[in-house]
Amino acid sequence: MRAVSIKVKFSLFLALLLLLTVFVLSLLVLKGIKDDQRTRIEQELLQQTRLANLSIKQAYQTSPPIEAQQFLRARGQQFSMDLAVYSGLHVALYDKDGKKVGDSVPLNTSSYGVEHALRFALEGKIAYQSDGSSILYLSPIQGPGQQMGVIQFQYPLANDLRFYHTIAGLFAWTGAAVLAASFILGYLYFSRAASSIAKLNRAAGRIRKGEFLTRPPLKRRDELGRLGQEIYYMSTEIRNHISGMKQFIGNVSHEFKTPLTSIKAYSELMELYPEDASLAEDAVRHIGAEADRLTEMVDKVLRLSSLEKYDFEYRPERVDMAGLLLDLIGRMKAKAERYGVELVPALTPGNAWADRESLIHIFMNLLDNGIKYNVQGGTVTVSNREAEGRSVVEIADTGIGIPAEARERVFEPFYTVNKDRSRSSGGTGLGLALVKQLTEKQGGTVELLTRTGPGTTFRLFLPLRPPSRNHSNKELV
Repeated sequence: MRAVSIKVKFSLFLALLLLLTVFVLSLLVLKGIKDDQRTRIEQELLQQTRLANLSIKQAYQTSPPIEAQQFLRARGQQFSMDLAVYSGLHVALYDKDGKKVGDSVPLNTSSYGVEHALRFALEGKIAYQSDGSSILYLSPIQGPGQQMGVIQFQYPLANDLRFYHTIAGLFAWTGAAVLAASFILGYLYFSRAASSIAKLNRAAGRIRKGEFLTRPPLKRRDELGRLGQEIYYMSTEIRNHISGMKQFIGNVSHEFKTPLTSIKAYSELMELYPEDASLAEDAVRHIGAEADRLTEMVDKVLRLSSLEKYDFEYRPERVDMAGLLLDLIGRMKAKAERYGVELVPALTPGNAWADRESLIHIFMNLLDNGIKYNVQGGTVTVSNREAEGRSVVEIADTGIGIPAEARERVFEPFYTVNKDRSRSSGGTGLGLALVKQLTEKQGGTVELLTRTGPGTTFRLFLPLRPPSRNHSNKELV
């Protein structure tokens, strides 16, 4: 079954909404007209009744003394004719026994089927009834001290009905015109919106097929335009992510290949020369070193790739920075002595709001780099302070330093300044990438400072308080 186009759905919805509006408006207007007509007729007939009562009462009071019923029977026909001329309506008179005593249409002997209404009028009440084309209005005629009879006015409704039906017809034609016009205009308007949605759908299909966008699919200044812009940004991010993943996988493959090749080569040599004890000793040492390097790479690759999962394990707390850094310096002291490097603490009391395990990984990587890429007799100075509402940590070494052309790439995964030096020291090119990502997960930043002399200095900024509180995030200089 073929789906109905969204522009047809929207157009029909708009047309029906406007049609419903016209329908409700027409009902309210027509009801108002009918109520106004009824009120006007009632007021007019009431006024005619009062004038008729006054006229009959005055005539009775000025006539020779006579019983009221005899007076009404004697002059009822004349009163009917006079009142009909004055009011322009068909008038009939009844005595208090309900017998017709006058009719402005003499040949009309019918009682119009008003027996029920006449009984109410004889009891001193106003009553009326309608046969669709006219209203029969019956009201008491008050005589001296008691009711004399009943007067009946027949009010024609032809003009009122004609006006009512004319307005109703106008609303019907208006509703039909509104339905047709709103559908056409809605269809034309929504066609443009539907065309934009179709473009967005095609753009999403292209992304699904791996054909990434080079520009936004829409140029509009509304929600659809913003959606198109976001789809373009999403396409760009996906493309960059895939490109980065390909590069990451390529780097992983390349970096894993080197130690594996070395392990394979030494294992083959041991197989060829099983009796050579010195070769076996050298092979075991190199295979162990390459295995350690592989283990470190695997650990860091897994940690980098699982940082999204790590969000759920993130447990920030108030961390004593001086105590933590002093503990880590103690852990790395043995390695520093093997490399002939001195770890120098320059710590002050201070805290940071961060995940303690993440900070351990960050500072262990930076201390390890400071030791491995240092010179014999060099130092690694660790300092901390609080400034501008943030915790600041600096790790400075006196080592080989980083060339200016490599400074922008040191935080990229698998990037190493010197491949030979990295292999000899066991470097994987993943440590600083891990440092950057873990630091940003804490809501902090890490930067490589420019130095005039030899060595490298990394500066980290970490929050002092939970992110829900207002605090300064200005850069330090």
